[in-house]
Parts: sequence; structure tokens; C-alpha cells
Amino acid sequence: MGSIIEISVFMLIAASVAFMPLAYFIYNYMKKDGEPFGDFEHPEHGHSVIDDLAEKAKDKFAH
Repeated sequence: MGSIIEISVFMLIAASVAFMPLAYFIYNYMKKDGEPFGDFEHPEHGHSVIDDLAEKAKDKFAH
């Protein structure tokens, strides 16, 4: 019976460590009003072809 409790405690610790990055990401996402990495677009940078392709792909697959 003791080994079952030890294994259960070990599994709980392993699961907690495994899901910590997800919890941190969710915490940051909720803290910054839906922007998990903050505002990374700089006003001095111009619009690029990659941005246009990404917008087209997002619009195409969003529906």
C-alpha cells in the first residue's frame, strides 16, 4: 500500500513539473490582455511580404 502512495505522489510531482510551462503561458496571456508576448510590433518597422502572406493565410484558414 505504501508503494501506491509513493508512486501517486511522484506522479503528481511529475505532472506538476510537466504542466508548469503551460500554466506560465496561460498566466502571461491573461495578465497582458490577450497578448502573451506583449506588443512586439515596432512602429519604425515597415510592413513586409511575410506579413502579407501571414495575413492571407490567417484569413484563409480562419473560416
